[in-house]
Amino acid sequence: MGRTGPPPRPSGSVYSATMKRFEYSTVPLLTHATKQILDNWGQDGWELVTVIPGPNPEQLVAYMKREKE
Repeated sequence: MGRTGPPPRPSGSVYSATMKRFEYSTVPLLTHATKQILDNWGQDGWELVTVIPGPNPEQLVAYMKREKE
């Protein structure tokens, strides 16, 4: 007979039914408007994770996350 349901958790593992879940987004940032862009995303509950160089010298890419509802 086939088994149904999720696989068993390894013994000793830490698991919580109330574990936080996040969603992620990448956001292009223009160097002359970085603060304004990040403030707008922050007002919607997004948290900055990291910023990396973009495809050209005047652009950066921000990685954002927020907790799923």
